[in-house]
Amino acid sequence: MRTDRFVSETELIKQRAIASDLALEIRPRGLRFFVETFGCQMNVRDSETVKGWLAEIGYTEAENKESADFILFNTCCVRDHAEKRLMGNIGALKDRKDADPGVIIGICGCMMQQEGMAKKLLKRFPHVSMIFGTNVLYRFPEMLRDVLNGERIAVTDRADDAIAEGLPKLRDNQRSAFVNIMYGCDNYCSYCIVPYVRGHERSRKPEDIRSEMVALAENGITEITLLGQNVNSYGNDGSTGMHFAQLLRYVSDVPGLKRIRFMSSHPKDLNEDVMQAIASLPNVCHHVHLPVQSGNDEILRRMNRKYTREHYCSIISRLRELVPDIEFTTDIIVGFPGETDEAFRDTMSLVEEIGYAAAFTFAYSPRQGTVAARMEDQVPESVKKERLKALNELQTRKTVENNEKYIGHTGEVLVEGFDERGEETMLYGKYQNFKMVYFPGCRELLNRYVTVKVTQSNKNSLLGEMIDA
Repeated sequence: MRTDRFVSETELIKQRAIASDLALEIRPRGLRFFVETFGCQMNVRDSETVKGWLAEIGYTEAENKESADFILFNTCCVRDHAEKRLMGNIGALKDRKDADPGVIIGICGCMMQQEGMAKKLLKRFPHVSMIFGTNVLYRFPEMLRDVLNGERIAVTDRADDAIAEGLPKLRDNQRSAFVNIMYGCDNYCSYCIVPYVRGHERSRKPEDIRSEMVALAENGITEITLLGQNVNSYGNDGSTGMHFAQLLRYVSDVPGLKRIRFMSSHPKDLNEDVMQAIASLPNVCHHVHLPVQSGNDEILRRMNRKYTREHYCSIISRLRELVPDIEFTTDIIVGFPGETDEAFRDTMSLVEEIGYAAAFTFAYSPRQGTVAARMEDQVPESVKKERLKALNELQTRKTVENNEKYIGHTGEVLVEGFDERGEETMLYGKYQNFKMVYFPGCRELLNRYVTVKVTQSNKNSLLGEMIDA
């Protein structure tokens, strides 16, 4: 078990030396890798590190699993749907492994940190050679070397949670990037497995965060999203000398950085200082993803969310007072144990009252090892489905209402991609407050900022015309 907060430079030098040795073998063979990521932005960011190691070791990225020599699934354990998808994907690769024994199949991520999961998967899928958890990415060269030497490995030590700085990264995006500011979670919401698989909260040093952002901006990245399970609790352990609002001010003047986003925010920790930072810093985007989970105080208590509906709504009101054009998105769970018809109606009324730009809605999914999974008054699946359908219909209506207010609005859009629609190319991108807009243009504007006027709205997005490129 580690007692220090950071992985030593000696350990990192060792891993890079192993990577260099492996590259002498791998690069001449022209081997390719494919990484498939399930789950949240934290997992996407972890996959970028794994890809960075693989590139350093000499692999190149393949377009699909079929053409890859190394196949890795980065897993999520928040809901059982992701687990079922993983099992199907892994099972489908047995024939591939039989036909080409040299193919390496691996699994990593949050799901591997669950009690007994690694052992279960090694037994169920003999064609899987490599399993590792979220806290040992810095040891990837060493683990891969062991696999290439014929071993089957499972490295999922939950205690090995020191922060490793300076790991390689391979990012696909040329316009925006994710930057971790912290790892783990101390909230222990009764439905959530994350604290058990990602460990306690650990905050990165502010100077390391800023250095990474400076390097990204120097390489043309203009939009950065700061990541943490709960960014508002950054530095709460006193180890960094800064809290989240101070960090925002510290990094906001990075040269060339036009937009700073962050997620996710926990309502119990979103204080006045953070709100003032959002309002006063010109490149901090006017969008907050603020998961509410339920609109009923008793359900919030059972969820161990540590705030009330009234407190949550006061945050929304205060931010709208400070930042009139701010937009909110949220997460909502229906069918949590003990949720009555009346409690569900409270959630519906909250959604009606606040008017979210978008909501990510889920039927409650019991996760083994959590408090909620052992609760009585579990809600029948049929009731969950009915409530989820009703909630989604309401949110669709609220999204349409939210979109309609943007007709005639003009603002700056970062072009993220394009769709070919017959002979017309439709570009798309977001205003700084996260509203998505589609508009005619040319693909050469990809990753550029353009001024777009909204001309009409539809169910999920906005349509507009380019005013200035």
